[in-house]
Amino acid sequence: MALNPRAALDQYRRASLQARVEQANAHQLIQMLMAGALEKIRLARRFMQEGKVAAKGEHISWAISILSGLQTSLDHERGGEIAANLDALYTYLQEILLQANLRNAPELLDEADRLLSTIKEAWDGIADQAQAPARAGGHGA
Repeated sequence: MALNPRAALDQYRRASLQARVEQANAHQLIQMLMAGALEKIRLARRFMQEGKVAAKGEHISWAISILSGLQTSLDHERGGEIAANLDALYTYLQEILLQANLRNAPELLDEADRLLSTIKEAWDGIADQAQAPARAGGHGA
């Protein structure tokens, strides 16, 4: 039986991702979701430029789905105004992505990328704070 390097690499990626998800705390899972959404937005932009309509739409839909998941995970009771602002921003990002798909507008994908990158940078910046309660035996955000 011949070795299919692509299939082997895909299998390794799936196993690696599953291991990272199983070992991640809540903060790290959010980081992974944001990184995944950014990757899908960037791939959608590439497919848009290449004229690959189906692949573009698939990746935009995937990014919207990830943003919806992030939105659903917001804790409005504990998060207060920050959660409300993130909720509105996730809704706005989903609308931008939908319009980017409908109008084939790479500038809208760029805007979504910029906004989500800013959120992710802030989220990455609080990683030490999010892990401190866990190390002290408390519960994270």
